[in-house]
Amino acid sequence: MSEHQPIWGQHLILDLAGCPRDRLIDADNLRAWVKELVDAIKMKAYGEPQLEHFATHSFDAAGYTLLQLIETSNICAHFAENLGQVYIDIFSCKTFDNEEAVKVCRKYFEPEVIEQHVLERGRFPASLKKAS
Repeated sequence: MSEHQPIWGQHLILDLAGCPRDRLIDADNLRAWVKELVDAIKMKAYGEPQLEHFATHSFDAAGYTLLQLIETSNICAHFAENLGQVYIDIFSCKTFDNEEAVKVCRKYFEPEVIEQHVLERGRFPASLKKAS
């Protein structure tokens, strides 16, 4: 028997590089991406994504930031348009298929490189009691 309880949440972190700039500056492309991503990983969107363009004062940081609430947590991304880089976090207390998420990101952003990290959140020893 495992001394740990099942995980509470899954957190996929993706760093994409070598993306064509036109894919990162098109707000309609970003909205279409997150809609398809939510469907592909079998989540339920809560409202429309929040999408804002930030950091125009900084060549390296300029780009859109997107936040999509999902019923089980959120999807957050920043698009560094001048660097061709994308930074994505998908966090959910419901498990999802990491490879499906990567497939959708590859389709919309055409990266040359994808770095992927998966964290299991909330894996605490079973001996810990619930807070009362």
